[in-house]
Amino acid sequence: MSDEKIDKNIQSDAEMAEIMSSDDQEAPEQRGMAPDQVEELEKKFGMQTIDDPNPEVLPSDKELTEALPDDVQYIDLIQYKIRDLDALGLERFHSLESLVLRDNLLDSANGLKKLPNKEKLEELDLYDNRIKHISKHINEFTNLTTLDLSFNNIKNIKHLEALTKLENLYFVQNRIKEIRNLETLQNLKNLELGGNRIEVISETMLHLPSIEQLWLGKNMISKFENLQNLKRLRVLSIQSNRITKIENLDQLESLEELYLSHNKLTKLEGLDNLHKLMVLDVTANQISKLENLSHLTELTDFWCSYNKIDSFDNVREQLGHLPKLDTVYFEGNPIQLNAPALYRTKLKLNLGKSLQKIDAMYINQA
Repeated sequence: MSDEKIDKNIQSDAEMAEIMSSDDQEAPEQRGMAPDQVEELEKKFGMQTIDDPNPEVLPSDKELTEALPDDVQYIDLIQYKIRDLDALGLERFHSLESLVLRDNLLDSANGLKKLPNKEKLEELDLYDNRIKHISKHINEFTNLTTLDLSFNNIKNIKHLEALTKLENLYFVQNRIKEIRNLETLQNLKNLELGGNRIEVISETMLHLPSIEQLWLGKNMISKFENLQNLKRLRVLSIQSNRITKIENLDQLESLEELYLSHNKLTKLEGLDNLHKLMVLDVTANQISKLENLSHLTELTDFWCSYNKIDSFDNVREQLGHLPKLDTVYFEGNPIQLNAPALYRTKLKLNLGKSLQKIDAMYINQA
């Protein structure tokens, strides 16, 4: 490239920078330039106007509900960047049974106070917003069966005591430190508190006998406690915590699924009364020996990847006679790392005929 051409390019770039420099970075036509001036700029600098291939603009909060009939039963508004509940005109909707406002920008649920006939609402979904406090007005929806407040910034559980028909309660990924103020929720079946800052399973759990699923993953819990009254509990997830010992589960005779991955377990114990157990996950612990498993005749899935299991004989003794065992995971253990080429074959030889999958791969696959 000639020196003359380089100089012209530098000059053009400098001119363009001067023209486009502005605190608010508005387009030329927005700064009051005439269309012919814009056209001249485009020609001089090789600029080109490109039509927006997706010209749709998010409607205002008010416009989102304008076309809905007053007797609508379900409102589902996801990812609309809603900030203001008041603008939705909720006072019109006298027959609403389900209100879903996922993935918006709400920092408060106080606007729900305008909703008439609150006893009709059965589902309220405020997942993934910016809510810091549970509005006292949520307590007015006394026939709610499902409430989702996951992925917000809530620190304290409160204003729920009147929701006695609640069956599903979700608080995943908040800032909750204590399980509290749930004692009146006698019909609660599914409680999800994963991804919080809980250190202790509090005595509140003693008062929730209807719980069937309890999800406590990604907290800071170090001990099993206050679970003995959960006679109907079928699923217990306490993954990614600080558990060092399996204990105090003797009363959970209905338990079918137990998820304990990513803890600090060194021993398999405390499973004697869990005769209905179908899924046991102890992935990523520090277990060196299989034990106390041979009585689990309903077990279909045993996940034990990334531990310290080094004996195929030990695997056969504990799992080889389980009639329903379908899936096992042992990758990342010495039995796999020390002999990867023979690993799958040896597992098949040491486990029963019911086995279908090893490490997520069917046994008849290569």
